[in-house]
Amino acid sequence: MHTLLKQPIRRIRISNRSMTGIVPGLGQFESSLERDFMELIRFDKNIQSYTPQPATIYYPDVNGKTRKYTPDGFIEYRRDISPASEMPHVLCEIKYRNDFRANWREFLPKFRAAKRYASERGWTFQVLTEYEIRGPYLKNVRFLSGYHTAPSSDIVLAISDKLVELRESDPEALMTSLFRDPWNRAAALPALWYLIGQHQIGCDLSQHLTMRSRMWTLENAL
Repeated sequence: MHTLLKQPIRRIRISNRSMTGIVPGLGQFESSLERDFMELIRFDKNIQSYTPQPATIYYPDVNGKTRKYTPDGFIEYRRDISPASEMPHVLCEIKYRNDFRANWREFLPKFRAAKRYASERGWTFQVLTEYEIRGPYLKNVRFLSGYHTAPSSDIVLAISDKLVELRESDPEALMTSLFRDPWNRAAALPALWYLIGQHQIGCDLSQHLTMRSRMWTLENAL
């Protein structure tokens, strides 16, 4: 069995050319794209842990000289819930698309070595760019992260019970069915965003979140 280190292999150095920092609970990042990716990781309930710079991979170059490569991260999925229990762990590299296009000859041998390394352990290897990271999902995650204060149990119960009754709805219809007064609807709306952000209400966050977004109850969900 192969065990990844829980601390980065590669020390992240301060650079004038990139953004560096720490995402609490996940570790250090070397670019704003890595930071954005970690935001998605932290929000995803399917993920057990994330390890930055988890392992060093050695591989031969075209001249037979040994080279080494450290991927950006390792995603370990939970095994106690679905669909995470069926998802292979992921060794990943975070790259801007322009950077990949400009340096693909240099990157390709590294990525092939990482793909073999991951496959031997039953994982997958993925290169993620801004196309995969910076979309509606990231915007929704950032929006919902602003609603982190638990609302009163009364409003939570009212919203949950109504959605169980309706099975499916959208924020506008749900709030309208609960409150006639528009001011009461506006006051209760943060509680709805909180419940979606806490994964207590189902919602397709791959699409822009609006007052007409489809939502559904997770009660009795398998």
